[in-house]
Amino acid sequence: MSAWTEVKICVDAKDVDKAGDIATMVVPYGIYIEDYSDLEAQAWEVAHIDLIDEALLAKDRNQAFVHIYISPEENPLEAVAFLRERLTAEHIKNEIVTGECHKEEWENNWKQYFHTMEIGDRLVIKPKWEDYDNPSGKRVLSIEPGLAFGSGTHETTRLCLETLEKHISANTEVLDIGCGSGILSIASLLLGAKRAVGVDIDALAVKTAQENGKENGFTAPQYEVLQGNLTDKVSGNFDVVVANIVADVIVMFCKQVGAFMKENAVFITSGIIDTREQDVIDAFRENGFTITKRCTDKGWVCFTCVRDAQ
Repeated sequence: MSAWTEVKICVDAKDVDKAGDIATMVVPYGIYIEDYSDLEAQAWEVAHIDLIDEALLAKDRNQAFVHIYISPEENPLEAVAFLRERLTAEHIKNEIVTGECHKEEWENNWKQYFHTMEIGDRLVIKPKWEDYDNPSGKRVLSIEPGLAFGSGTHETTRLCLETLEKHISANTEVLDIGCGSGILSIASLLLGAKRAVGVDIDALAVKTAQENGKENGFTAPQYEVLQGNLTDKVSGNFDVVVANIVADVIVMFCKQVGAFMKENAVFITSGIIDTREQDVIDAFRENGFTITKRCTDKGWVCFTCVRDAQ
């Protein structure tokens, strides 16, 4: 079996969240973060134990590491160049090293950090390998993120989920652009939407989203997942269009999304670093959208927009 390439990014611990966010732009199949800056509190929260291995206690608390993994079919040099450019643009001091590894060595590392979460008033995100006692009767989304982005843990995804909850009714049809694991479109169906369509350019993400849909009881035609670039494979109009993707793509997408929105539809966008917020606001204005709500969390921004009167 061909070896994968591990890209290890060393940054100051204070910058690891933003570095991790940038790393998720490089690959759709997940990242692994080592951050020991708050080790004792994390150990207690996860394992309810204050006995920690001395080797871990000896780790440098001022540094953190982001690991990403490049498949044999991809060019790791392009990934490294992109990472250096984006990290430098965000003024994040970094050191990047590469090495070989095999898929089975890393593909399950991230699972130790993914646990059941209650989001908003009505929704719970639960990994397939955990049980959840549901005394309040919330909608439970059982998910296997696999190697596709979207577990609900990231601020951008949580902001989208909390916003979606306010715009879903029995007749709502949802279009999820850059659907990744399918978490947003499947959550919409669990919250009562009539139909959802997810789109992703990555074949692995499409497969993961379809499997997650089946896990939660949703298949075509109620839930469809298309492989395509933005809306090139999409037809019809929707009540809600949600795009949890990077600012550059949102700016470009603003030019075409209106053609897929029903009258009075909402356009929900997230994945926007606050340093790019004005670029997105300008794109909304230039393409006939009015912002009705803005939410933020840890430097990330989520907008809800409507189309201006035609």
